[in-house]
Amino acid sequence: MQCNIDKRGQMLRTTMGVITTLVGAGLLAARFAFGVPDVSAWAGIAAILGGAFMIFEGVNGWCVVRAMGFKTPI
Repeated sequence: MQCNIDKRGQMLRTTMGVITTLVGAGLLAARFAFGVPDVSAWAGIAAILGGAFMIFEGVNGWCVVRAMGFKTPI
């Protein structure tokens, strides 16, 4: 896992990860507080896991998409 994104990309991925994790937590909270359908619980769990992975990418400066050879603009 070599660093393959610059500081701008790291900041963007970390910020997106935090936002995605908060949205996932909100979905889980809505599920348990208001009885929203079960699909929101699964979506919340998926968002939290995805957000945690984005935070991992941002902190480590490594992007899985770039590591697979795709060119990303940031």
